[in-house]
Amino acid sequence: MTSEAPTPRGVIYNRDYLAAHMNFVEVLFSVISELGKMAPAGSKKGILERLDAGEIVIGDGGFVFALEKRGYVKAGPWTPEAAVEHPEAVRQLHREFLRAGANVMQTFTFYASDDKLENRGNDLRISGEKINEAACDLAREVANEGDALVAGGVSQTPSYLSCKSENEVKAIFKKQLEVFIKKNVDFLIAEYFEHVEEAEWAVQVLNTSGKPVAATLCIGPEGDLNGVSCGECAVRLVKAGAKIVGVNCHFDPMTCLKTVKLMKEGLEAAKLKAHLMIQPLAYHTPDCNHQGFIDLPEFPFALEPRILTRWDMHKYAREAYKMGIRYIGGCCGFEPYHTRALAEELAPERGFLPDASQKHGSWGNGLDMHTKPWVRARARRDYWEKLLPASGRPLCPSMSTPDGWGVTKGHADLMQQREATTEGQLKELFEKQKKAKVTA
Repeated sequence: MTSEAPTPRGVIYNRDYLAAHMNFVEVLFSVISELGKMAPAGSKKGILERLDAGEIVIGDGGFVFALEKRGYVKAGPWTPEAAVEHPEAVRQLHREFLRAGANVMQTFTFYASDDKLENRGNDLRISGEKINEAACDLAREVANEGDALVAGGVSQTPSYLSCKSENEVKAIFKKQLEVFIKKNVDFLIAEYFEHVEEAEWAVQVLNTSGKPVAATLCIGPEGDLNGVSCGECAVRLVKAGAKIVGVNCHFDPMTCLKTVKLMKEGLEAAKLKAHLMIQPLAYHTPDCNHQGFIDLPEFPFALEPRILTRWDMHKYAREAYKMGIRYIGGCCGFEPYHTRALAEELAPERGFLPDASQKHGSWGNGLDMHTKPWVRARARRDYWEKLLPASGRPLCPSMSTPDGWGVTKGHADLMQQREATTEGQLKELFEKQKKAKVTA
């Protein structure tokens, strides 16, 4: 006699029946699981609803740098396979940014296009679709723990740098978009584009979803790498369909603020409207050239002396708010404590402090409990606002000379390949670097 097991509905099925119908049961459970990961319709205010109402939206930080330091991302390719290989690490970082005050969980899909995942011998044997799906699930899971939205993100592609056609590049974005639609993300971000043309293509593709689209370029005040001005870049992105425009990565907050100011002026001159967005580096980059921090000799393994303090973040948040920017976040180098500083500075306008502030005294006031009196004397805003931090490196310069190779799309050095970089190719690059330093 076979034993029987009750189902949730109280109907009795024996083991043979369950075994015969296991595929159906697995599919049913899978569907239920997927539905659970989608946002309940109308349960939260959307991104445009929040921004239209003048609310401050705080973005999360730079996942690839943060997870590289934790041992889950490989520097060089900077691809996000950790969403599949180490979901617990990605989930935890999302959760820390949520506690720090971020109310956007951006999917960990930076460089998650198939052409990037297969670039220069980066043979992961994990499809872009699988990575994008896992990243969406993790972002949604954590977003549902608070009042956060999920943003699906795409970024620049090796195919564009290699002069592939508009249709070929757009096909890459469409493939990622299919996953974002399936997973019902709340809005979309086209981020980290050095050329406004490619960003326009991305926005045009994302806009077909009917979801709000934000677009950020990784450019400085000089404009994109083809020489298109910041103002013109903003105009072109809005005309392509972006409702939110701005910058991310490559430059520090003060440089990015200058760039967004120029974008804002361009939009005003063209009589166009869009919400403004900023997600800069957490590194000081006053010595950067046109291409930003990737040209610094310290990139990427010796940038720590340039890191912004939490008090620098207070200043950045206030300046961004005064400029009229309402989507304020961070990119590479940003850790949750940086995001908490943004949320604490803007708490009067937002009306609340983040959960992570429960363990953080405002402007150092928790130091009044320190055992040493000279440390207790630092428990005041005036002290931290006026402090000029020392680096502790007496033999190091305060500025660097960037590697200004000046190459961009179409140059032979930027033509990408699926095969691994050869020893001969590396040797050629080493020689070019030596010559560049001699002529600098």
